[in-house]
Amino acid sequence: MDSSPSLHHQPITACRALIRQNTFIDAMVAGCCTEELTLNVSVHRVWKAAACEDHILLPKIMPQYFSGAELIGDGEAGSTKIFHFDPGMKPLIFVKNHVEVLDHGSHTLKYKTVEGGHLGHTLKSHTIEHKYDALSADTCSLKIKVEYDTIDDKGLPEEEVNKIKEGSVWVAKAVEGYLTTNPAAYA
Repeated sequence: MDSSPSLHHQPITACRALIRQNTFIDAMVAGCCTEELTLNVSVHRVWKAAACEDHILLPKIMPQYFSGAELIGDGEAGSTKIFHFDPGMKPLIFVKNHVEVLDHGSHTLKYKTVEGGHLGHTLKSHTIEHKYDALSADTCSLKIKVEYDTIDDKGLPEEEVNKIKEGSVWVAKAVEGYLTTNPAAYA
């Protein structure tokens, strides 16, 4: 499998009508983009590090982006993770993610941003799914799916879509780098 990321973006236009005494339309543009990459680490190690304990690991290995993190709950589905951004990341201050799916059997993580991050700047809603699949004993694929709704009736410019995808890729590659140079970590 080619380890270079593949970029896919499928805009979907959606409008919802809210009917009261007067009819008006709350317009937005829904979008979906995907990314796939190969990580040179076993699925079990990257799953523990990137999905189960990201709130511990990311501030440690990416302090230029994350100044800290908090876990509310036990880390399983229903938990909330709050990541605080480094001041250099303005306008981003923090992101609060609700873990919707954490399936240890299929190695699937899905979370919804409920506050912070890009919400209120360009996005009305934002959900990310990570699916890890073993390719061999020490490599795995990561499929990333991002679904979002914009604040208004305009689609996201391609550069904004790329920023959202690149964030997930940077994190995955940072975790891969850490695990590669620390072979006993998350073993």
